[in-house]
Amino acid sequence: MRKMAIMLAVGLSMLSSVPAFAQTSADQKDECLLASKNCMNQVDDIKQRIYKLNREIKKGNRVYTPQELKKLQDKLKETSDVLRTLEKPDS
Repeated sequence: MRKMAIMLAVGLSMLSSVPAFAQTSADQKDECLLASKNCMNQVDDIKQRIYKLNREIKKGNRVYTPQELKKLQDKLKETSDVLRTLEKPDS
């Protein structure tokens, strides 16, 4: 009975902490996109990179400085240009 009560208490505390974890990850910078840091196991294709860049840019000033947003926008433009070049049929 005591074990069951402890397991229930631990389970409830874990469930109540999930929204807090979700909140912090949504408001954190993606250092891999911004400065190529912490990218050890990340390999994105071009469309995934564009999606991630757009998602980070939408976070705006609440997460990024204006200089960092400019850097992300420049990377988005560069990646979009690469995608356009790859999709363009040879003439």
